[in-house]
Amino acid sequence: MEQRRRGVRSMPYTRSTMSNPWLAIDVATAPTQRAREVRRAWERFIGGDWGPGDEARDESVRDPIAASWRRSAAAGVDPSGARIAPVVTDADETTARWEVHPLAEMAPLIRSCLAATADDSAHLLVVSDANGVLLWLEGNPRVRLRAADSMNFAEGTLWSEGGAGTNAIGTALAAEHAVQVFASEHFNEVVQQWTCAAAPVRDPDSGQIVGVIDLTGEMSTVHPHSMAVATATAQAVEAQLRCRMIDRDSRLIARYGDRLSAAPDPAALVSSSGRVIASQPFGWLPVRRLSLPRGGGELALNEERSLLAEALGPEEAYLVRAVALKARARRAATVLNLAFLGRAGAEAELSGRGLRLRLRHSEILTLLCGNPDGLTSEQLSAEIYGHGAQAGSIRVEISRLRKLLPDCIEPEHYQLKCTVSSDVARVCGLLHRGEVREAAARYPGPLLPRSIAPGVVREREALERWMRQSVMSAGDHEPLWSWLQTPSGSTDLAAWQRLLANLPFADPRRSLAASRVGQLRAGVTAV
Repeated sequence: MEQRRRGVRSMPYTRSTMSNPWLAIDVATAPTQRAREVRRAWERFIGGDWGPGDEARDESVRDPIAASWRRSAAAGVDPSGARIAPVVTDADETTARWEVHPLAEMAPLIRSCLAATADDSAHLLVVSDANGVLLWLEGNPRVRLRAADSMNFAEGTLWSEGGAGTNAIGTALAAEHAVQVFASEHFNEVVQQWTCAAAPVRDPDSGQIVGVIDLTGEMSTVHPHSMAVATATAQAVEAQLRCRMIDRDSRLIARYGDRLSAAPDPAALVSSSGRVIASQPFGWLPVRRLSLPRGGGELALNEERSLLAEALGPEEAYLVRAVALKARARRAATVLNLAFLGRAGAEAELSGRGLRLRLRHSEILTLLCGNPDGLTSEQLSAEIYGHGAQAGSIRVEISRLRKLLPDCIEPEHYQLKCTVSSDVARVCGLLHRGEVREAAARYPGPLLPRSIAPGVVREREALERWMRQSVMSAGDHEPLWSWLQTPSGSTDLAAWQRLLANLPFADPRRSLAASRVGQLRAGVTAV
């Protein structure tokens, strides 16, 4: 307005006038003029007037936006606005997803960074997950209501490029870069009354994008600073996540550092994501990240050496050792494989020999697996009998167990000294990494269901709660179906109801789900 009163014309947008292709507008460009220019280009693109390479000749369209339009069109997104961002999770599931999301704990930090800007310019504060599903949204109630009514911008909706076309959240995920999207740059016509700026957030441990921080407002509120603010907030969140990662690393080093220093060969402590935390000697590994086999195992290094990864605790970390090829067979012979889940007694495999263990020995191994630093006979007695008065009985049982599993248990302070792989550790590792479908498929039932040992009961109930919460909040009916096949899941009314609501109409499992819901509601147990 001020430029018009002075008789000064706004400079038209060209690629040469914008030094940052991720920024939609600068202070020298009139928003309405910019919107008209892009609208004409959008109409040409939607009308099929763009051939291969034409975006390079259309100076009004930034390169990231042109690339996003092509991705959106290839994904089959409707640009007319007839179909808007789909709802993929209901309110309960969205809340459950947000509660376990790594950015949920960062909400106060995000709010402190963005609230003032959002309040001043009537923008909404938004966080999505790595798929583009909106999990958290705050801001001006009028703007929030208008966004929900006009373009279905609300928690539980999918704003990836495949779900809603070009928009800041989806394009930031697709391009893995902070971006501002303004007015007609949006692929879906309904969204062209809005402006948004978003920045992806990476987990410093895994290196993967875990979510997106976004500022969304009405078109008239567009400002170049919004992308800078979103980017700075994402960087502040990543810094906080990095501090927490360093804190976790310190705890892992404190817990497993003696295993690292006592290793006879070059060794490294590695996070569950494969990131090298510490090594002895320093720098002997040629890479900073490893692709670890689930549950541990062997990795190739070079012609003379291989790597042996041993899971520590519930796969919270790995001890990776360099092993000479001539020693591979000897090391492999010390790997003990254990199966506890859904079994009356554990099944063990050592040196190719299978064993079925009785319940008391199974309980002892369960507790030793869960306590890699080892337990005394008094501690084991308390965990199995509820008190430490039967330490003598524990020593007798350990002696018998050591004959069954030679060279696997330290004789004094009871500790597993071989490489151990268990179904419990594999399931916990998958849950730690968020691979819920695979974890549920590998979970046949509770840990030693016949055991009444206090320590085993505690671990069993904790794993059951973790598994149920994970499948209920995964947004995927396949892990939910796997959970319902377990003894605990078969009588879980809420889980059957969730499955019934999420299954496609033509899925043959719907009839079984409806029947089970009816039975459980009536208090009838299926035979």
